[in-house]
Parts: sequence; C-alpha cells; structure tokens
Amino acid sequence: MNVLYEDNHIIIINKAAGEIVQGDKTGDRPLSDIVKEYLKEKYNKPGNVFCGVTHRLDRPTSGVVVFAKTSKALSRLNEMFRNDSVDKIYWAIVKNRPPKTEDKLIHYLIKNEKNNKSTAYDTAKPNTKKAVMHYRLISTSQNYSLLEVNLETGRHHQIRCQLAKIGCPVKGDLKYGADRSNPDGSISLHARSISFIHPVSKAKIEITAPVPEDNLWKTFEESVNS
Repeated sequence: MNVLYEDNHIIIINKAAGEIVQGDKTGDRPLSDIVKEYLKEKYNKPGNVFCGVTHRLDRPTSGVVVFAKTSKALSRLNEMFRNDSVDKIYWAIVKNRPPKTEDKLIHYLIKNEKNNKSTAYDTAKPNTKKAVMHYRLISTSQNYSLLEVNLETGRHHQIRCQLAKIGCPVKGDLKYGADRSNPDGSISLHARSISFIHPVSKAKIEITAPVPEDNLWKTFEESVNS
C-alpha cells in the first residue's frame, strides 16, 4: 500500500489498478480494510479502527483516494465532495487524438445497472443526468494521447464514457471501446492529484500520485515534467 499523506484525521493512498475502494458483491478485500489493518498495526490499536470512505475510484483505475481517520473528518469531507469543493485532476491515456486540444464536454448520461455501463447522449433524455468535464491535451506519442481531465460533475464512469463518446476511448477500457485490454487488466486512467482545504486544520492540502509502473505512463510523465 502506497501512503501519500497522513495526519491525525486523514490518510491519502495511491490506489493500484484492480483494488476496490469499498466492499462490493465480489467479496474481494477492499482498500478500506487494508487501510484499517495498516492503522491498527502502526498505532498498535486494540479493537475496531475507524476508516471512512469519502469517495471512490473505479476498480481498474489508479490514483489518489482520501480516507477519513475520524468521524469528524468523514462528515466534513463527505460534505466537501458533495459541494464540489475538492479539486481532482485525472490523467487519461487515450487512443486517437481528440478533435480539439482542449474542450468542455457536456453530455447526458444514463446508467445501465445490468451491464454496469453508462451511455452518453448529446441531448437530455428521460432519466439521464447531465455530465460536464474539461480536458486538455498535454502530451502525445506515436499511438496515444495523454489528456488532463477536470470534472465538474461526478457521474458513473463519466470520464470513460464521455471520452469514448468523442472517439477517444481510454487505453485498455474494453467496456468503452478500446480495441485491446492492458496486460494487467487496468485501464489507463489515473487520479493524478487532489487539492482541498483540510476538514479540521483548514490547511491547504495538495497531493500528487505517481503514475503506475508502466513504460508508457513513465514516458508520458517524463514528457510532461521535462
């Protein structure tokens, strides 16, 4: 487990692709339980350890996840995520170059519970939810483009669905039109950074998650930083 930041109230993890944030019907061990065990051992705590889930990332996605270590921090963070006062930046490696180097995408999404997939429409239809995101092209390679994504809304599979809608499926994302899977079963979507005002101390917290150990990710990261 890769801890990016920790204090008395919060702990921030760089989630690996394939891990689940919270328990689900698969019965696989969630990251929240792994964090609890880490805290129990580190602080030699008897009994149950508190670890509150404040937001989620899709299983095949990697990157920044914030957990609360106290109930006070959890209720305040939940409120902050609800009010969009947490700034999250994602990186996505996509097939095809997007039509514009930067754009604001507005679609209307509907989730199909049966196949756990969302469909994007250009106009509102019954039961759809408005989805708004911004992207900008920050690097390119021979076959792929690296996009920086900022969400205005938080819809089911929003980035994956909206990028597929403009002809740029996320690398490895078979569900949304990628032509082949990534060898490790991940998709090339990474919650790159998060910034917010600490729920208790009121200090500004800004955390960046290193990209996955993968040659293409590393090459893109170096090209952006150079």
